[in-house]
This record gives sequence, C-alpha cells and structure tokens, in this order.
Amino acid sequence: MLPLREPATARPGMTFQQMLERVRYEGAYPTRERAEDVTCAVLGALGRQLSGDERVDLAACLPSEAALVFTSQIPDLQPLTGWGFVKDLATRMGVTPAVARWDTGAVLAVVGRLAGPGLLDRILAQLPSGYALLFGRAELTQAA
Repeated sequence: MLPLREPATARPGMTFQQMLERVRYEGAYPTRERAEDVTCAVLGALGRQLSGDERVDLAACLPSEAALVFTSQIPDLQPLTGWGFVKDLATRMGVTPAVARWDTGAVLAVVGRLAGPGLLDRILAQLPSGYALLFGRAELTQAA
C-alpha cells in the first residue's frame, strides 16, 4: 500500500546557487559551472522519467530555476530503469557511464534531501528498479 499523498511544500529556503554549491561539494566538482551543467543534465533526465503528483510535488521542493529545468521535459511513456537512466544520461552528456553515475549520485543526493523522506518514498515507488541507489538509498526488494 502506498502512503497517502503529502501536500506539496512551499519553495525551500535553499536557493539555486546554494543547491549548486551542495552539488559541487557532493560531486567534488572544480567549478560551480561544472556543477550547474551536471545539475541541469540530471534534472532534465529525471524530468523525462517522473510524472503525476510526484512530479508536481518534487518541482515544488526545488529552487525555481531547478524546477524549470526539471519540468521543461516531457515524461517518457516508458520510464527507464536506474541503469538505463545512467546509460541514457551518459550518451546525452557524452561521458562514460561511470562519470554519469557519479554525476547522478551527486545531484540526486541533494534532490533527495530537498524532497524529504516521504516524497522520496513516493518517487521511488513510481520509478522502475534501480533508482534507490541513485538517490543514495538501499535498493530493497521483497522476497519471493
């Protein structure tokens, strides 16, 4: 059973610049520009995977500039698995899957903290397998 939908929160106290600094720290990027490029690429890719109330609620948790990047993408009809997400991002960014995985983890760690545990649970329930690890959580599966 899925948890009841929590109401969307107001815009966070974190500005876009503060978000970029958190991503820069998480990913150990040398410049804010690199952190911004990675953040926009990952948020755009996530915007292609998420739909419904979770999409709206996550956008409400993000700084407005990040929310615009996230919501500017049309959700795919068939969401990718976590690994498919990383491979697609690697192709779009012209980097190796290892670099794309690092970039994804740096951005989604910050996004997960902004979303909070309740919304993140709902997001992970909507997405195919493999996303929990990208958000820095254990991938739990039910026993057969």
